[in-house]
Amino acid sequence: MPVANGTLVGVSIAPELVAPDVIDRVLAEAVARGGEMAEVFCEDRTSRTAMFDDGRVEELASGQERGAGIRVILGETTGFAHTADLSEAGLLEAARAAAAVAKQGGGGTNVVGLEKRRAYSTNAVRLHDDVATSEKLELLAKANDAARSVGGSISQVQASYAEGRRRILVATTEGVNASDDQVRTRFNVICVATGDSGLQTGFESVARTEGFELFDTVNVDELGRIAATRALSKLQARPAPSGEVPVVLAGGSGGVLFHEACGHGLEADHIVKDSSVYCGQMGELVASPLVTLVDDGTVTGEWGAFSIDDEGRPAQRNVLIENGVLTDYMWDWLRARKEGRPSSGNGRRETYQHLPMVRMTNTFLLAGQEDPEEIVAQTPHGVYVAKLGGGQVNTATGDFVFGTTEAYLIEDGKITEPLRDANLIGNGPEVLRRIDAIADDFSMMPGTCGKDGQSVPVGCGQPTLRITGVTFGGTAA
Repeated sequence: MPVANGTLVGVSIAPELVAPDVIDRVLAEAVARGGEMAEVFCEDRTSRTAMFDDGRVEELASGQERGAGIRVILGETTGFAHTADLSEAGLLEAARAAAAVAKQGGGGTNVVGLEKRRAYSTNAVRLHDDVATSEKLELLAKANDAARSVGGSISQVQASYAEGRRRILVATTEGVNASDDQVRTRFNVICVATGDSGLQTGFESVARTEGFELFDTVNVDELGRIAATRALSKLQARPAPSGEVPVVLAGGSGGVLFHEACGHGLEADHIVKDSSVYCGQMGELVASPLVTLVDDGTVTGEWGAFSIDDEGRPAQRNVLIENGVLTDYMWDWLRARKEGRPSSGNGRRETYQHLPMVRMTNTFLLAGQEDPEEIVAQTPHGVYVAKLGGGQVNTATGDFVFGTTEAYLIEDGKITEPLRDANLIGNGPEVLRRIDAIADDFSMMPGTCGKDGQSVPVGCGQPTLRITGVTFGGTAA
């Protein structure tokens, strides 16, 4: 089942969410009541999950959510109403409510919810009808067995499988009429190892904008072994150093640092609010000349890929920093409209109950030309970060804190002892300037990005690279 830009190819699309003539009447109703622009966003979302914990099936769940959000804009005021009723009567009621709150004026956004959040039938839609549940559970059992085979110190293994399908329709009075059918599949393994140093965890996952065909190329046994090996290595880990040290970030997992520390500051809503460290720096050198940072929603199969964003604009490739120079920000339709420029395809929302905002898609640093092993060999001392955990950033200053979940000492140009989890502390613009080597081993990883209470799937990536100095918050003297 091939996937192109997040859209299924060669798969029959389910019947349309709402008839075109109904959409036309709803949009007409919204602007007839005074709106300058009206938008209808319809969504049908289904999901299925399974969890295998301590050698047994712990959870099987499925669900469906379906509804529409209607946005009406009048001057500087946005009215928004959402409803789970996709009938013409339900949509017209939402259109009238959104138009009414837009006419209240005063600027800003007013939201009306026309329904209570409610559970949907768990059997209404089933993804991949040709794949039995037993086949999915077999994958979980295989990952469990592979993880436990790595060593007797593995005391707990949790493996989970999730699949989801999201069909959307976006129509506006400006002539947008677009739809997308997005299918995503994810597989996670978490292992706990027990030893003299206590409990240590290891994690590995794969997530793609694909269907069950993902497992034609992904070996779940290997995922289990990687997670277990990470947990076991931490049993012998020494305290991480403290203070400023050179850091080599492994390809892939370090991408989350640039997503948080740099990407959020390049989202246009922060720019127009003057709440980003990158305000007013267009055309200026903001990073090492080695750095080219891209946000690209068209990367086939990656976790943040789609055909259209949640405002109906086509996904596209946006170069944000080129050879160290800031070249553009990311834009949704609303902020782009105020600046008299087109959207960059970065308008995203969690569900139909949310307004779109500027969000990243797949954000990554382009590969360089150096050998990753040579970068390590040319680093006399420092820390090799193989995997980063979660983090947070202050977009106004660029200051960030990230946790490491797999890191090692670099001594005399060699990766040596594993380190206990610690924090990586720094400043996004400063880190960009301190990159002095970039390898040719580019890779991506999936993630979930949270912003203003909304979460969306994103991809992060980068090749192996070296930062000449970052503060490491370890406990070693």
